[in-house]
Amino acid sequence: MNLTKISFLLTILMSAGLLSCNSGAQESNPEQSIEDKALALAKEYIIVDGHIDLPYRMRVANFRLEREFVDPSVKTNGDFDYVKAKEGGLDAPFMSIYIPASYQSRFDHEYGRFLEGEKNRAKVLADSLISMVEDITEKYPDKFTIATSPQEVEAAFQKGLIALPLGMENGAPLGDDLANVQYFYDRGIRYITLTHSKVNQICDSSYDSTRVWNGLSPFGEEVVQEMNKVGIMVDVSHISDSTFYDVMKITKAPVIASHSSCREFVPGFERNMDDEMIKTLAKNGGVIQINFGSTFIDDRSREKTEEVGQHISQWLEENGLAREDSLAQAYIEKYMTENPTYSTVKKVADHIDHVVKLAGVDYVGFGSDFDGVGDTLPNGLKDASEYPNLIAELLRRGYTEEEIEKICYKNVFRVWNEVQKVAEELS
Repeated sequence: MNLTKISFLLTILMSAGLLSCNSGAQESNPEQSIEDKALALAKEYIIVDGHIDLPYRMRVANFRLEREFVDPSVKTNGDFDYVKAKEGGLDAPFMSIYIPASYQSRFDHEYGRFLEGEKNRAKVLADSLISMVEDITEKYPDKFTIATSPQEVEAAFQKGLIALPLGMENGAPLGDDLANVQYFYDRGIRYITLTHSKVNQICDSSYDSTRVWNGLSPFGEEVVQEMNKVGIMVDVSHISDSTFYDVMKITKAPVIASHSSCREFVPGFERNMDDEMIKTLAKNGGVIQINFGSTFIDDRSREKTEEVGQHISQWLEENGLAREDSLAQAYIEKYMTENPTYSTVKKVADHIDHVVKLAGVDYVGFGSDFDGVGDTLPNGLKDASEYPNLIAELLRRGYTEEEIEKICYKNVFRVWNEVQKVAEELS
């Protein structure tokens, strides 16, 4: 029974004198009422998050000298784990199969081509990270399960399991073989971020001043078309503006921006989407999933982070210390506490408001980048237990339950289902 039905039933019972309540207590603390309602909605609705970097966090931890093991079935020091997800109502976090640019073929500027050496490293890493997620679900079948469709997410939700759909961040593992699109679909991948921090064989990156292709490469055009045919969502996060518009010309299915925010609030930051891109994304039927990182959502936080980083680097150099030294760690912790760079949950809501104003409520969702943006998460959204804080902020701003349900999961489900439908039509 949803909250509207419960409220209606309570009204009838009170009117009939069959139920009484202390309305004064409720009126004296309306803020608590919003928090309670937000928590209830977080538990009632499926919450999908477009991008969480648990697999790579686990890989890094497991390769440290101390052989630390990250067990996501219990509470950890990270942003995402089973306990935090259950507290916050997170039901379907897309596990990022993150491939650093160092694993892809390098571009030789002198000869104008990508070097062939070790071109399979990216695919090997992708396979290992996918297997790592599979291992989680096999080890903890009472808590996690792989999901490859909205229908499987819904089935997991009904069973009380956390669904783990897969998205691959960086198309480098495709190499130069289109058959790898089908290969990774068969391995469970349901979106591919075309590139990451550097230009690759598919397209240019927003982070890379080198614009080899001025958008999609010829091979990249084929990749987008093949993703449409196979049923993998095209993720336009990280790509350059020119690549985005190339994708829009070619794709026959709606696309996602799995973890991007609005450039309106961080001028000049190409990693975010500008207003025209957001409008174009909406016309395509796609969805932008807002990144929670403070430097993505708040220009002042971005400037402050750069100032703090420069100060710390200078201090380390002047004192002849490495960042890993215990004395340096103590200083850094104290300095960052005294010079906070964090934004707030209100700013994330501002980004959602901005998308809604530009395009409508049907084209926005959550893409936290938990475990991927380091110590930059805003106050009120520090980990997966705090989605109710964002829902509460949306309630304060007048969003209806129906609108919040769309933002939590229905918008992403609509795109995901449409991508599946287009693939069936093309095949």
